[in-house]
Amino acid sequence: MDLNFTSEELAFRDEVRAFLQAKLPAEIAAKTKAGQRLTKTDQEQWHAILNGQGWLANHWPEQYGGPGWGAVQKFIFDTECALAGGPRIVPFGVNMLGPVLIKYGSEAQKSYWLPRILSGQDWWCQGYSEPGAGSDLASVKTTAVRVADPAGDYYLVNGQKTWTTQGQHANMIFCLVRTNKEVKAQSGISFILVDMNTPGVELRPIKTLDGDSEVNEVFFTDVKVPVENLVGEENKGWTYAKYLLTYERTGIAGVGFCIAALAKLKVIAAKVSKNGQPLDRDPLFAARIAQVEIELENMKTTNLRVIAAVAGGGVPGAESSMLKIKGTEIRQEIHSLIRRAMGPYAAPFIEEAQYGPVEEPVGLPEAATAATNYFNYRKLSIFGGSNEIQKNIISKMILGL
Repeated sequence: MDLNFTSEELAFRDEVRAFLQAKLPAEIAAKTKAGQRLTKTDQEQWHAILNGQGWLANHWPEQYGGPGWGAVQKFIFDTECALAGGPRIVPFGVNMLGPVLIKYGSEAQKSYWLPRILSGQDWWCQGYSEPGAGSDLASVKTTAVRVADPAGDYYLVNGQKTWTTQGQHANMIFCLVRTNKEVKAQSGISFILVDMNTPGVELRPIKTLDGDSEVNEVFFTDVKVPVENLVGEENKGWTYAKYLLTYERTGIAGVGFCIAALAKLKVIAAKVSKNGQPLDRDPLFAARIAQVEIELENMKTTNLRVIAAVAGGGVPGAESSMLKIKGTEIRQEIHSLIRRAMGPYAAPFIEEAQYGPVEEPVGLPEAATAATNYFNYRKLSIFGGSNEIQKNIISKMILGL
């Protein structure tokens, strides 16, 4: 693989940079770089800007609204966005459900749902995890029973989902539900789309340590879902779920965000002093920066290989698990080093600093969110299937264990 960009790719990078300079709102970029929380309005605004440029769903086929980019173009775009402070696109509709519908959905579902994902008319969330089914998704107990009705058949859904990220903003949720209890666990699961405004759907926020409610519980009590909202075939949802998870895990790796975070770490390490010299000259700290940079360079190459395989019609398999493990470990290590660099100044929790700049920061401005981001990113190695589960997948798919 030639890791040097061609002249055409360099020209594309210049185009992306010019677009970001002209279109990325400065306030949103500043929040993203500072690790502050984005509002729903912030996220919707960036979604609309990218959609207007035709760059939102950059991994979708052109016939469904994608830009027709190759692997390197996607890599360049993701990297330049992260470096410029472009926020992560809410992934549930564009990066998760979209590819599933494109591959397994009916033509009617594609025609109806895909344009609504692009326009932002629907905000999706993910109904996978349950109190007794996290990484072991085959244990889902939420049921969907098909009911014959003269006015139109429907599924009656009952159960509970948990850790539903940004469910408080969503009007739609895609769910794994059990439609057959008499067969092997994986063989009795279906994939359905549920309107969260349907009677019987209740959302309850889960308050995290910092007072935020990014995650939620969703309860279903006799919720009627039209049979037209079943994706693919009944009891084949496990196949669709695994396909979706390969995209989710590849996205969780966050190569572009790792690159941006490492650049931020280097700036901080050059500003902070230890024993009268910059922290990046401390042998132990400099060695940890060097190690994480080496791992990131290796992951960038692997990421390009996976994207290229998908662009060629393949489906990421164990590679997505590899990226998920390394990407989350790298991001966690970088944020650990940022917190360490701040020393005692990372200790105070200043709530208003999580939403915008404060008049009198304690220590460097980066200190205000260093601990918050460090603790928040501990979740990266858990969601999307814990890293321990990913290691099992790799050992099975590659080593045949």
